[in-house]
Amino acid sequence: MEKIDTSFFAKEREAELSVVGESVQRADARGHVTGRTQFYEDVTFPNTLHLKMVRSTRHHALIKGIDTEAAMKVPGVVRILTHKDVPNNWYTILKLIGVGPDDEPVLPEDRVLFMGEQICAVLAETPQAALEAARRVVVDYEDLPPVFDVEAAMTSTPFKKDGTNYFVYEGHNCRRIRFGDVEKGFAEADHVIEHRYESSPIEHAPTETTGCTAKPEGNGRITIYSNTQALYFTLDNMALILGVPFNKLRLVGGTVGGGFGGKVDVIVEPIAALGAMLTNRPVKYAYSRAEEMQVSSPRAAERIYIKDGVMKDGRIIARKITLYVDAGAYCRHSTYGTTKAAAHMPGPYTIPNVHVDAYCVYTNRTPSSAMRGFGVTIGDFALESQMDQIARFLDMDPMELRLLNAYRDGDMKAHRKKVDGAALVEVIQAAARQTGKQLAPRFAKMSSMTREG
Repeated sequence: MEKIDTSFFAKEREAELSVVGESVQRADARGHVTGRTQFYEDVTFPNTLHLKMVRSTRHHALIKGIDTEAAMKVPGVVRILTHKDVPNNWYTILKLIGVGPDDEPVLPEDRVLFMGEQICAVLAETPQAALEAARRVVVDYEDLPPVFDVEAAMTSTPFKKDGTNYFVYEGHNCRRIRFGDVEKGFAEADHVIEHRYESSPIEHAPTETTGCTAKPEGNGRITIYSNTQALYFTLDNMALILGVPFNKLRLVGGTVGGGFGGKVDVIVEPIAALGAMLTNRPVKYAYSRAEEMQVSSPRAAERIYIKDGVMKDGRIIARKITLYVDAGAYCRHSTYGTTKAAAHMPGPYTIPNVHVDAYCVYTNRTPSSAMRGFGVTIGDFALESQMDQIARFLDMDPMELRLLNAYRDGDMKAHRKKVDGAALVEVIQAAARQTGKQLAPRFAKMSSMTREG
């Protein structure tokens, strides 16, 4: 058999790893600093119509009527779209991965569930004409009581069409984890320490606001130039909403001027494409800065209760967590984020008794969605704050408390997955060395491979 010279491949692998510890220029840096990078707004077409939304001025209300007569008289207005124009008006963004039921309208049919919710779309020759017409649309509301607190929402009169103000997971009102016997753990603990942690919604605030331009093609297809972060995810959802074959849509992405997770929602593209289909003209729909701050999905607000059973030596033997994720008015990605949050509990620590109830709750707030590790980030804030609280209570070094409880390879996580490739112990030890902190010999010898040392 002919011997293969593998030295070339070894050199290639070595070259790939040579960036570690080095400053490497981004592939797109030159385009950004020279102004040559193309964004969706750089693609323009003649005869483009501009879409502006009439948005709810109520947090929660029935829509008794929409009067567009004065708006249609504004010079330059071409058409106004309502829910009656949308082929498949009700959808769930995560239906592509089997998450339902459909809970959010493209345009509302009889009610609004949050302030700023889009009601009807004005298409006009200029942005100014579209804005003026949107101001002249008269919406007749019947106000309903809004709910903004997650725990109050759990017991409030349901405002969702499926009858609960929370997402139902396999017949349960929350995502649950049960591991060991948490009440027995509390009974055996030397101390029980409880705290509540809370976050507010966090807006992504990208430099480039959410937007797209939809252009009809001569072959019956629609091309959409978008700054979405999820190209095919957006295309597939659009096809389902518009009731057209997937191959009738062509989505062109490109550089996203800041997204951080917030540009995965499929909000602007379906209605812009529908406008293009109905008028046979390009349609541009872009959020203003005010709209971006008000109606684009933020990171969900969360409320987390943590109750720990702790031994005098710092071992945590029981942890009970009740977590409320504020999905806002519609589920979007929050159902998935809540599942991630539950699975992340009780943090990177081996605790023999764990009880987790993670609720995905609907309120009359702007719907929340993805943002940089959503479902884990706020949970980590709460968990690590709790670890610091325990360390203070026991007068124990916070690093050593974490080393004592950290996952080791082979440990069973609370959601029944074995730990593999753990490195928290070594990371803490390295952090101690680099900051000049002296760990006690016992902790300096610990390893993620074993509990001895």
